[in-house]
Amino acid sequence: MKKNQSIDLLHGPIFKSLSLLAIPIMATYFIQMAYNLVDMLWIGYLGSGAVASIGVSGNFMYLANGLVNTPKIGSQALVGQSLGANNKEETKKYIQSAFQSAILFAIVYGIIIILFQKNLIQLFNLNDSSIIQDAQNYLWITCGFIIFSFVNQIFTGILTAAGHSKSTFIATTTGLVLNLILDPILIFVFNLKVVGAALATIIAQIVVTIVFICDAKKFDLFKNLDLLSKPDKTHISRILKIGFPSSVQSMLFTCISMYIARLISAFGAISVAVQKVGSQIESISWMAADGFSASINAFTSQNYGAKNYERVHKGYNTGMLVVGLWGLFTTCILVFLPGPIFSCFIHEPNILPYGIDYLKILGYSQLFMCIEIATQGAFNGLGKTLPPGIVSIVFTSARIPMAILFSHYLGVNGVWWAISISSIIKGIVLVSWFILYSKRRLVV
Repeated sequence: MKKNQSIDLLHGPIFKSLSLLAIPIMATYFIQMAYNLVDMLWIGYLGSGAVASIGVSGNFMYLANGLVNTPKIGSQALVGQSLGANNKEETKKYIQSAFQSAILFAIVYGIIIILFQKNLIQLFNLNDSSIIQDAQNYLWITCGFIIFSFVNQIFTGILTAAGHSKSTFIATTTGLVLNLILDPILIFVFNLKVVGAALATIIAQIVVTIVFICDAKKFDLFKNLDLLSKPDKTHISRILKIGFPSSVQSMLFTCISMYIARLISAFGAISVAVQKVGSQIESISWMAADGFSASINAFTSQNYGAKNYERVHKGYNTGMLVVGLWGLFTTCILVFLPGPIFSCFIHEPNILPYGIDYLKILGYSQLFMCIEIATQGAFNGLGKTLPPGIVSIVFTSARIPMAILFSHYLGVNGVWWAISISSIIKGIVLVSWFILYSKRRLVV
């Protein structure tokens, strides 16, 4: 495949197309995971106070990622569909509208963060004045300049929809590597501590934006865009209509996760440590599924736009087979080998039994979580984001009463069972919904 040539999603072997598109995305996720681990290592040297301040302010970064999902998911579906229909004019209008929406969202969100940073941090009832100040500094720097992250997200969504996931891998990896280099320099050499970590993040994001802009010049997709022109209300409304359910789903998931984290903390430091380490181990499962979900999204949107409904069916089935096998593999690994896996990360013998329980309980849900993620990608590619949004919101919200009830009888294991059971139900319901929908609406 020539440099900057898109992966042909409309013709040829389906498995090859999906894999070529998914591999760079998965590689990006795994590099991101490695960066997160190293980043926390550097921050850890500053003490628990620094970790707490970044952890608290980081919640607003997660909320921001949910907000940008509106223009990102909406434009990704519509750009893919218009490319499949070979409608270049519509493609450019959707791309231009996506950037305009994202930039406006970023400016408004950044202003709110800067103006109300103190009030937002006070929501977490922190008592240490130095931690509060560090949290405010990290918050206003990272979220005050969130515009670069938002622009990068739009580039990622559009390039993936067009079959150029390799370009997103190069740009994102450049930023991650730069962040790894800048972190110790700004945190320790310049002694900027938490502010240094925030500046490293923003500088890396700016560089990623520059890489994307330079790379965009090579693609016809981004030529003759005028971001200062009057916004097209019709195209923007279509993007927001499709992307809104995914945005609500993402932000609500963050809020629920924050509440679940508070429940876990009530069981002591061991439970918190188990959840932190266990979720990192478990992320190997969903990261791979997420990569294939993005490729299924692009594949579905282009073929749906081209009215290749039979190929949409085959693409979904192929993607589900791959993701299902991966989910089954991770289920077996976590259920039957939890001890050897968890002991690689935490060596204290008193913590190991808790870690084994976590991996076993969450292991039962891995297959269902993977097929849910893949099916969400297919729905999003069709522009039907409401079904996965409804399923996720309803059953993820159910984790809270389930966790409270189960933990009353099973202790912290009840929280793990609430998460696992809800994931199993989400997988079953969403896959069933897609099968019924595709049989009724995607008639060959």
